[in-house]
Amino acid sequence: MSPITTHILDTAVGKPAAGVYVTLERIEGEVSVAIGTGTTDDDGRIKTLLEENALTAGTYQLTFFVGEYLAAAGRETFYPRVPVIFEVKNPDEHYHVPLLLNPFGYSTYRGS
Repeated sequence: MSPITTHILDTAVGKPAAGVYVTLERIEGEVSVAIGTGTTDDDGRIKTLLEENALTAGTYQLTFFVGEYLAAAGRETFYPRVPVIFEVKNPDEHYHVPLLLNPFGYSTYRGS
């Protein structure tokens, strides 16, 4: 399993957000380097963003392209993309970064 995983729950409908495109970037100074991409499965999860043992300490960004997901459901959104920047201090740990989404707000946390 990837050392960085994610899960999106659409809190407006109480279901996982399937089919959302997500990118993973490593931030190096002023430059972001794309290191992984994926699309959420039927359970709203991505478990394959990065190969095992490929994680290093540093700053990362997950970008959730939620605008297309919400538009396909016929819903407006204020946030077409949700960038989440986080820091990896111990690359031997697993980092699960869930997104709780609704059309006009979101929250995130470090999960397990």
